[in-house]
Amino acid sequence: MAEASFKDVPEIFEVDLGESLTARTESLSTFRELGPPDLCHVVKSTGRTGNRDLGSYHYVSGVDASSSASLAAYINSLTYAIEEDAGWFTKGAGWKVRNGSYCCFNAFSRVDVRVEVKIPGGVHAYVVDLRGERHDATAEIWQETYLSALLRSILYSDDPVYWLEAYRKVDPITTPEGELRFLQATEALFNKGWQVGSDPEIQVATVVSNHLTNAIMKYFGDSGRYQHAANLFEKLSAKEPEVSSLLARSYIGMSGYHSIRLCVLCIDQMFIDEEVKAVQIISAAMKQTPQSYTLLHAQCDFLRSKNNYEWALKLARQAVNCAPSEFVTWEKLTELYIDLGNYDSALLTLNSCPMFTYNGRDAHRNLPAARVHLPPKGQIVDILPDRAKTEDDEADPALLRLPAPGLRGTWARAYALLTRLVSKIGWDELLKTRSAVFVMEEEYRMQKAQTETQPAASPVIHEDGSVTLRSDDSTLAAKLADDDASTRGVRSTSGTPVHSPHTSSGANGEGDVDKDVDSITNGIPTIRISTESNRERLKQEAEANGVKENGEGFKEAAGLGLEKPVQAAAGEQAAEGNSDEQEAFSFSNKRLCERWLDNLFMVLYEDLRVWTIFRAEVAHFKTQHVAYRKTGMEWEILGDLGLRLQHKEEAKEAYQRCLDSPRYSAKPWIKLLDMYAEEGDIQRSLQVAIRVAAYQYGEYTEMTYPTQIAKCLFKLGQIHGHAKISYTLMSMSLPEPVLKIMESFLHYGNVFKVEGYDF
Repeated sequence: MAEASFKDVPEIFEVDLGESLTARTESLSTFRELGPPDLCHVVKSTGRTGNRDLGSYHYVSGVDASSSASLAAYINSLTYAIEEDAGWFTKGAGWKVRNGSYCCFNAFSRVDVRVEVKIPGGVHAYVVDLRGERHDATAEIWQETYLSALLRSILYSDDPVYWLEAYRKVDPITTPEGELRFLQATEALFNKGWQVGSDPEIQVATVVSNHLTNAIMKYFGDSGRYQHAANLFEKLSAKEPEVSSLLARSYIGMSGYHSIRLCVLCIDQMFIDEEVKAVQIISAAMKQTPQSYTLLHAQCDFLRSKNNYEWALKLARQAVNCAPSEFVTWEKLTELYIDLGNYDSALLTLNSCPMFTYNGRDAHRNLPAARVHLPPKGQIVDILPDRAKTEDDEADPALLRLPAPGLRGTWARAYALLTRLVSKIGWDELLKTRSAVFVMEEEYRMQKAQTETQPAASPVIHEDGSVTLRSDDSTLAAKLADDDASTRGVRSTSGTPVHSPHTSSGANGEGDVDKDVDSITNGIPTIRISTESNRERLKQEAEANGVKENGEGFKEAAGLGLEKPVQAAAGEQAAEGNSDEQEAFSFSNKRLCERWLDNLFMVLYEDLRVWTIFRAEVAHFKTQHVAYRKTGMEWEILGDLGLRLQHKEEAKEAYQRCLDSPRYSAKPWIKLLDMYAEEGDIQRSLQVAIRVAAYQYGEYTEMTYPTQIAKCLFKLGQIHGHAKISYTLMSMSLPEPVLKIMESFLHYGNVFKVEGYDF
């Protein structure tokens, strides 16, 4: 049945005819925000009696969904894409598309717009609501559907987490006229933008914090064409003063791009006027809506860019007062405390962040497939390695079990703040700060044991987490010694502290922390093993901590010396204990640590432990003049780990080492593309961009913009100009199909007049 497949369109063949449409109808009520990509279902037939019709479907985004005619045109285009697999002397069965259905979710009205096409025959369009009932499609519904499809195409274009099999992406906007239609639809539906939802870090979607505004800023921001966004927001701010925060960000974005050219080409100082205008806009808007945290954050970011952290801190505090239930306000305040070096307050503020349950992108329900057809995508894919699994796809269990890559939403953002803290002050100092501001579990137990024989006093737990006594007897709260795990450090024989993990027995961090660490030689710890039983004990503990011997490294989980954080006393535990036993308890200068933050410390510890062992091994192998080898997947994980821990140079080195292995993975190329573009390295950026484009086309992403390649090339174009990029591409002697794909990004810049297109 190869002749029943499309030549260059991926598709999944159904077991039962029409099951994908039925499953989508049943799943409509589960779509929470933007909805999943569009579903295109076709029925193929030979027209002969006795031959069973075949049903197949694929997902697609970027198709013009402004009318039934445009969606019917896409289905009609598939009729010319069927493989013509002729026999030796006669043609095959001659499969043809008999009919097709196109489904596009309307994120504003929460309905599914469907177009059925019969070939030959007519076109029928209707609306399916969450109950599965059919209705007629109105002009307003079509406008909402058109904008919903565009938002999905823009926001899902380069999302590394969102992946579907047989997912085809095409260019959503190809002409200036199409962009104008997008702006007109956005202006008409802007006040409904909150209905499509927002990022997981935003608890309540507002008129300025939602997927619609995010898509506008992404679409125009990635190419530096903020003037179009500014023109739109200027019209809208007349009716909604809070939109001025987006308008000000657009002007500041324009000034940022102009400042790049000012530094390189010494052009006029127009960008200064744009910054002044942005400040004036915010000032005028604040008089009308002084309680808008988005306006306060726009001012705050501008002041941070000018290194005026003290003023920015006052604005961030006011933003927290205006929106105390939003994560982003507490996050901004934490960042400013870190900027100012006030790490105690930064940790306390991070502890106060409200955390939300993460909800991922909407997706279709996976169905068992009769078969999946993934046709190759031209000559550019030939440079990619085979998809077959090799030894380079394996990794040490210690790396595979790291919990940090699984963090999403507010948890990932909070963890990023914690890693920024540890990069500023180091692990030992962070633990000291933690024990200085939070009540540790050991302190709580000691205080509990100390007060068992004392008269009971009624405790008061305040909203900010502090605990005091109702009675005047405060002598029970004697100053406790610093927590063991926050002050003790393992030092090398030279006397310098080794910032590396020191684990305890048990996977959950419970038990003693006594380990037989003999000494550290050339950065590698040596464990003194006196008996065979001791060796077995260490091996079991290492395996319990997720580390096994693999002949090269990560041989022990209990050797290197970074202190493992002990548990902090959680707010709910202390509250329950006090309410049940009415004990006298007072830590006037300390707060109760949230359990989620205590868990993040353990996640950070695991990252630091593995990273320290890795760097110690690298140093050891260098001193021994021996090649240090890892599999491709291990290098990739270590690169991600380095980025999480703010070690960009080491992470770049790990990604570069990953490229030496014949492993099918786009991530190291994508990360290096960002790094090279940030450094302004044209030659390396283009070499990497070709590989990223190959992976992109291999996954049926046939779009030019908005993509990461276009964003990075346009960033280079701000400095060097598109002409230099074009000449560099020609000098690389690329095959014609590959050169054509790479020049399509510059063609987009020329059509839409991205800065740098004319020099």
